[in-house]
Amino acid sequence: MDVGQPTLDQLRLFLAVVDEGSFNGAARKLGRAISVVSYGIVTLESQLGVTLFDREGSKKPVLTPAGKAMLAQARAVTDDVDALIAGVRNFNQGLEAELGLAIDVMFPTNLIAEVLREFQALFPTVQMRLFVETLGAIAALVVDGRAELGISGPDLVALPDLEREAIGEVELLPVAAPDHPLARMARIPPGEVRKHRQLVLTDRSNLTQGRDFSVFAASTWRLGDLGARHALLREGIGWGNMPRHLINADLASGKLKRLALPEAPGMAYRFHALWRRDCPIGPARAWVLDALRERLSRCPDAEAPRQTD
Repeated sequence: MDVGQPTLDQLRLFLAVVDEGSFNGAARKLGRAISVVSYGIVTLESQLGVTLFDREGSKKPVLTPAGKAMLAQARAVTDDVDALIAGVRNFNQGLEAELGLAIDVMFPTNLIAEVLREFQALFPTVQMRLFVETLGAIAALVVDGRAELGISGPDLVALPDLEREAIGEVELLPVAAPDHPLARMARIPPGEVRKHRQLVLTDRSNLTQGRDFSVFAASTWRLGDLGARHALLREGIGWGNMPRHLINADLASGKLKRLALPEAPGMAYRFHALWRRDCPIGPARAWVLDALRERLSRCPDAEAPRQTD
């Protein structure tokens, strides 16, 4: 038997009867006459060729097996339509349809997770694209238009197409495994650090190709992943700078030791928000930037941007 195509209004009538437990209740909820509700349900049953409610023996309509089978699908259809309408309404009011966010690998991951959890609750219709990169790769994603907002590390290159705002910083500490030669020295003399392999994050973009950030050693291993550098440091393969918030547990347990380097005993890794000058700031992007700045200011191992920036 051929099945007719129900309308969205008929599905909403059906769900209202289920939710309110009666035709009268559905009519009150929807502001419709009870005759309209009854006629809509009868028409829907006729189109589908099934009985949705058992009306005999009780004043309260009871779902039939066919009605129960249809219920979840009817809710899914109306939910999808509601989401579509909400998305169009938000778009017409200036809310972005999607948001690309590129964040430096040094940014505290737990803070990113907190912000994104709130983001999905506040902006359910905005599709998020998240990139985690290093150094110039953040700016490259913003310049190319793949990300509308970037949270970048040190400013290694000036890009006229981008606006830039300092939002805070984390502390980098030079560390090595306790059995590393540098870690065993009571006092590290100037220049000694150049003799030992340094583990360095490499930039996967062309924007800062050939430029280094805090590289002191003549011998380096270049890694594209902060987690890999962390693991190699604990194995004593080299020394390197790590954000304090990632190694506090290692320092406390003795798996890593802070190095008192004369050249750089510790340094600030400053974050900047980046966005294209020709790209208007929408509500979702503005909220994410404010949330990341606020979370970073409350991080125990982070600092607010300095006035001298």
